[in-house]
Amino acid sequence: MNATQPSAGKIMLVGLGPGSHEHLTARARAAIAEADTVIGYVTYVRLVADLLDGKEVIRKSMTEELDRAIEALDRAREGKKVALISSGDAGVYGMAGPTFEVLFQAGWTPDSAIEVEIVPGASALNTCAALVGAPLTHDFCAISLSDLLTPWPTIARRLDAVAYADFVVALYNPKSGRRTRQIAEAQRLFLRHRDPQTPVAIIKSAYRPKQRIELTTLEKMSEADIGMLTTVLIGNSNTFVQNGLMVTPRGYANKYAVEDGARNTRDGEQAGRSLSSGLDGWIEDIRQSGRPAAQLAAEYRLPADYIASVLNEPA
Repeated sequence: MNATQPSAGKIMLVGLGPGSHEHLTARARAAIAEADTVIGYVTYVRLVADLLDGKEVIRKSMTEELDRAIEALDRAREGKKVALISSGDAGVYGMAGPTFEVLFQAGWTPDSAIEVEIVPGASALNTCAALVGAPLTHDFCAISLSDLLTPWPTIARRLDAVAYADFVVALYNPKSGRRTRQIAEAQRLFLRHRDPQTPVAIIKSAYRPKQRIELTTLEKMSEADIGMLTTVLIGNSNTFVQNGLMVTPRGYANKYAVEDGARNTRDGEQAGRSLSSGLDGWIEDIRQSGRPAAQLAAEYRLPADYIASVLNEPA
């Protein structure tokens, strides 16, 4: 986002990644070096303390996100370059959202004198997955269990929906000193739809000195050591653990057989096309079955009105 007017200052929303310098992007490092002022939660400031010599540093507590954004805007109005830092990615449960809310309320637009740059970083979802294998290879989503700003019924509906839909799920903010029951409720909702032996990875302080990794199951998930610095990865119905690695298959084994280093297409399949399991094949199957929409809906766990609309389309 580049301003069309001379800059009165600049706000850089910097994602630090997991916290180790090895995983700090070159642009994130350069943005911190460029900044006159660095603003962040005290723990995040500590992660890059050795990069802050000679800079104004403003430390804020966990619940002062809007205050950080207001401070950044005030400094930018003074003509300063500000690095507003977040762990992970600034746009994933980070400072990008609150900052834009403050900016918009102050009348800022992308054409304003104050320039805003978002510097992306690897989120906990990516970095924790890399430590335990390949659990996110297929469809996944992220849900925060923090109910400080989001009502619990909203969170519970989301948990129930994604558990039913068989997503791999990353749980952010799973537990804190005051919020201890939310992770148990998440487990309860998932057990309504998932096998108790579904693999779960518990990753605490990823890529930091106190890193801890535990592979467990959905049934025993709440017994693990979980806190605010933990990310919980819950597998789907096909996720497995082998040789200490958690993997969610994409589905290649259904289509191809790899033998002696050669890839062979299985009977009934064709390379580069979806046949038996794809949309066109499925529509053909349900049309030929002659069964009513309600019966098909129960089999495929899909809304009956959706299946009825598909069946009623011209062939």
